Amino acid sequence: MASEEQCSVPFRWRSISLTHIEFPAGDLTGQVLAYTSLLPIAILVGFVTLIVFKRELHTISSFGGLVLNEGVNWLLKHILREPRPCEGAHTTLTTEYGMPSSHSQFIWFFVVYFFLFLYLRMHQTNNARCVELLWRHILSITLLGVALSVSYSRVYLLYHTWSQVFYGGVAGSTIGVVWFFFTQEVLTPLFPKIAACVSPFFILSHLSRHP
Repeated sequence: MASEEQCSVPFRWRSISLTHIEFPAGDLTGQVLAYTSLLPIAILVGFVTLIVFKRELHTISSFGGLVLNEGVNWLLKHILREPRPCEGAHTTLTTEYGMPSSHSQFIWFFVVYFFLFLYLRMHQTNNARCVELLWRHILSITLLGVALSVSYSRVYLLYHTWSQVFYGGVAGSTIGVVWFFFTQEVLTPLFPKIAACVSPFFILSHLSRHP
């Protein structure tokens, strides 16, 4: 939980334009972390863009996993009903409940799913050379840093407690693993048939290097 001292400090909050993310006025670290909190939105925009222009079933399936993950988060929040820290600190919240953190759950789903895609699926479709392996490792470390930064930002900005962020990460990682193997073992064998069935209406591809 946030300390009483933190909650008693009368922060003057500022919000990023066109968003509900707030940070303490004059706090450069808080401002940077507020922008970091927007990364899940950027990822969603990226997925929608890929789906519109690439129309690949693996990408669509991954996006479906993200939607499922968000649904599970909403359900858990309304079952557990654990309040956020420093109640009343933020006035632009979409829900008063904080357990588990949706940002943490989202970003850890994405990162864990991407890890598995990089090292398991791409391993099956490519003979990885040294340069490509190095690229995968660098990308994985970068994504891990992103996940940790997004998670930390939610605590720093007093949107969540450490436990809410932690369990959000656990939930997102678990769903990411389950959805990846469900996609690989159950959905992927069906992709050619799905593509053939809907091809008169949409041009879809089941051969994808994207998650």
